[in-house]
Amino acid sequence: MTDDKTIFQVDAFTDKPFKGNPAGVMIVREEISAEWMQNVASEMNLSETAFIFPRENDFQIRYFTPVKEVPLCGHATLASAHIIYELELKAAHEIIKFKAEGADLTVKKENDRISMDFPRYPVQKTDVHKDFKRLAGFDPVEMYSSIYGWVIAIAETEREILTSRPDFALLNENGLGHLMITSRSDSTQADFVVRCFAPVAGINEDPVTGSAHCALTPLWAEKLGKTALDSLQLSKRTGRLKVRLNGDRVEIKGKALTVFEAGIKI
Repeated sequence: MTDDKTIFQVDAFTDKPFKGNPAGVMIVREEISAEWMQNVASEMNLSETAFIFPRENDFQIRYFTPVKEVPLCGHATLASAHIIYELELKAAHEIIKFKAEGADLTVKKENDRISMDFPRYPVQKTDVHKDFKRLAGFDPVEMYSSIYGWVIAIAETEREILTSRPDFALLNENGLGHLMITSRSDSTQADFVVRCFAPVAGINEDPVTGSAHCALTPLWAEKLGKTALDSLQLSKRTGRLKVRLNGDRVEIKGKALTVFEAGIKI
């Protein structure tokens, strides 16, 4: 049993250390302020730090980037579930229920992966941004919008995704501060590839973005004509996700491992 001064760092959506997306995880059993949580997240300086509050039958969960609280996060949910199972706060056969600002989430363990049930995000086609090539380095064939300010740009080739070098300040100035760029995969290792940029939330490039797949999964399911898909996020750390469209829900599966735990001395 850990105490309220222990924080974990977990690499999510990978089974190799120093890959995937690192998240901070704290299990909290006493009252703490949002300001304190934000300060800890800023100190961790990861895409997200999750704070888990055990309740009688479920867990409240809150997510903080280095600069703001966000309503939902995939990789920090995966990291949090990994810690709950690792500490045996829930047995491997038990379901974890999280109450987040953005949704109620159900998580379960399936062999060596953790499966998360997320809401499907609506996706609407929009006009291609006239300055997109100047901002991100390629001409998208299509653009879409989704909730939480996400904009999705579809490229013709995987290489355009891999070589994109966005100007993050200009993305913010042009309403593209939450941007996914994506294309079909050129190889058999995935169905589609993606990179995610969120400078408006203090994250220039997110290494692996679980919640983005709430929009990407229905989009690529329609384009590719299948509901079960493999995603490869082409960040420097890289990440792999298995996703499935289930009506108005999206199943997101991934692996995770704990990198370290530390005691907070304040």
